[in-house]
Parts: sequence; structure tokens; C-alpha cells
Amino acid sequence: MDVESQLSTGEDPRNPANAFAKGAFAAAGRRPVVLQVLPALVTGGAERGCIDVALALAQAGALPLVASEGGPMAAELDRAGIRHITLPLASKNPLVIRRNARKLEAIIRENGVDIVHARSRAPAWSAWLACQKTGARYMTTFHAPYNYKNGLKRWYNSVMARGERIIAISGFIRRHILENYAVDPAVIRTIHRGIDPLSFAPERVSSARMIQLAQKWRLPDDKPVILLPGRLTRWKGQTVLIDALAKLGRKDVCALLVGSDQGRTGYRQELEEQVRRAGLEGVVTMTDHCNDMAAAYRLSTVVVSASQEPEAFGRVIVEAQAMGRPVIVSAIGAYQETVIPGETAWVVPPADPDALAKALDEALSLTTEQRDAIGARARAFVAERYTKQRMCADTLAVYAELLAEPKHAAKGR
Repeated sequence: MDVESQLSTGEDPRNPANAFAKGAFAAAGRRPVVLQVLPALVTGGAERGCIDVALALAQAGALPLVASEGGPMAAELDRAGIRHITLPLASKNPLVIRRNARKLEAIIRENGVDIVHARSRAPAWSAWLACQKTGARYMTTFHAPYNYKNGLKRWYNSVMARGERIIAISGFIRRHILENYAVDPAVIRTIHRGIDPLSFAPERVSSARMIQLAQKWRLPDDKPVILLPGRLTRWKGQTVLIDALAKLGRKDVCALLVGSDQGRTGYRQELEEQVRRAGLEGVVTMTDHCNDMAAAYRLSTVVVSASQEPEAFGRVIVEAQAMGRPVIVSAIGAYQETVIPGETAWVVPPADPDALAKALDEALSLTTEQRDAIGARARAFVAERYTKQRMCADTLAVYAELLAEPKHAAKGR
């Protein structure tokens, strides 16, 4: 099998962690069983990571299991022959959490589960309770800061900090864990989320895909495109971008706000009114969810994230860089570690339209040679650090590490 084919199935032959995991699993003397639990398999980073890791586990010789309420993404597991167990794991009802714990306990015993990997709080409580009963190893991934305003919420969140191993999806999340929970730093492993380098590769996006999307969005051929992807919610900073565009004062650009309002019709109307007041009706366009983001990035001139609250990772900006696009990001959360300021990105203060307008002006003024140089640096940066192959290999290495550790010596129990 060639390298490209191996990459497409989730195995990177250039990453020694895969070989390490296979060797460690073989040394266990039997096929290790890893159960991942999460609320549902509808959409999102936790869901994508769960499926990618399940596929990598199967490839490395382990037996992966996934438990959730189900959803469209479960079909990917079915196609790969990976068992999905349907349980009401999204429920925060204490009685349901207890019932789920008993069901997980039975699943652990029946399948000889070695490790239970929880990816969200409600299912994590059920998983933790089941592991206490069975002796299965319990670990977690912090996919978000899980903020709290009172002691009860902090206690509810703390189940994510009880793992024998805790994966933080960014350095920002690692710092959040250490600042808010009594956790031994030695049990935390920082493993950034990863993207599929075959899906987000400029040379793989055909002209036909770009033309189809440009026609759907009615994009003009002669205007640079400013792209802000993200669901329509205030903290994503759409209002900041509109203010920045007003300050930029250019009508020869097209700004696309790409993302579903998810029922937030009031906020959509507010944005439409803001656009009207600023006289930007011919500049700003709002679209719904896009199913071909690789083509969207390819059509763009610059990609913006104007988030006003910290992002746990910031997948959009990594995807855009993989597509060779210059990016502008807020100096908040994990964005600061997923770009190279001044080389692949402009980093501006959050909620600062003036700074954003200045960065937009500079990005739109790049020559073709300057744009190509930024794109080359951005692609190399992402390929080295933020692929799903690296994420899977590093996660499998944590499983192997935990399996090799005697239970009585495990930390965090």
C-alpha cells in the first residue's frame, strides 16, 4: 500500500508512534479493547476524533467500541465493521446517568474492555462509575474549557479531570485544567486535534467543485473573498468583522459569513441590520452550512476567525492554512498556538475592529508571490503538527502507555 493510501485510512507510516502502539498492543498478549463514550455522533470535533481514533485502533490490532446516542456519523463505524452501542449518553439526568453506568459496566465485563475513554461530561460520569466497579482503566479528553460559575458546576466538570490519563486538545486547554482542577501534570498529554491532509489539500480540489460553489454563492470573479466560517453566534465575532469592513471602506471585496444560525434567527436579523446600516449590502453575504469547506477555502483570499471567547483548538484556521490560505485570528485561546504570527497569520486583539481592518488591508494587499510564500509556510506548518494521523498515533501511544502501567501504580485513581 502506498503512502497516500495509508494516509487515507488513518495510518501514517512516517510516524513511529503507530509502530510503537502496534508493538505495545502485541505485547499485551491479547487484543486490547478500548471503549470510547460520547453523547452522540451528529457532528463536531469530538465526534470526528472519536471515529478517526476508532479506525486507527482497528488498524493497530486493537478492538474499538463506541457508545453514544448515535447519529449520522455512526454510519462510518458501520462501514468499517466497528461496533457502535446505542445508549442515551447525552442525558444529564442523574437517574439516566446511573442507568447508563450499569449498562456500561455490563458492556465492560462482557467485552473485556481494558480502557474506557470519555469525551464529554455526562457520559464521563457513567464511564467513571462503571470503571470504579470493573477496574477498567478510565481516561478522558478535554475538548473544551468546561467553564463554571459555581461549585456544583465545577464538581460536575471535575469528572473530566479524574482520568488516569487526560488528553488536552491544546496547550490552552492544558493550562485551563491545571489552573482549575487538582490534577497531577504528569497525567496530562497534550494532543492537538488533527485534520485530514487528503481532504484539505489544494491540489485535490477540482475546478468543477470551485465553480459549483462559486455559482451557488453567486461570487463575482473579480473580487477578493474574505471568508469567516463558523456558526452564527455572537462570540464567533461576525459583528466585529462587519465593523472592520466598514472601517476598511472597500466595496471591491466580497465577505462571506459561512455557517448555520442553528435557530438563532434574531442574531441573523441583527447582522443583516448591521450590514444595512454600514452600507455593506453588496459586500457581506451570509450563507448556511457548507458541505465543501475545502472548496470554500480554495475560493477565498483570506480566512478570518474573529472569536471573542477562547477557542479550545480552532479547526477552521488549521484547515485554512492546510489549504495554503493566509489567516487572521484573535489573540485568544488556542489560536495563538495553531499559527505562526507574522509568517502564516496576522494575530489581532479580540473585539478590535480597527486592528482587524488593518490586518485585512495588509492581507488583501499581498502580491501573488507573497501569498504563495505564506501558503507554502502554512501548509508545511500544518502537515508537521496537525494531521489526524499524528493525532491518532499519539492517542494510541497513550493507550499503550496506560496498558503497560500496572493498575496499582496508575495515577489519578
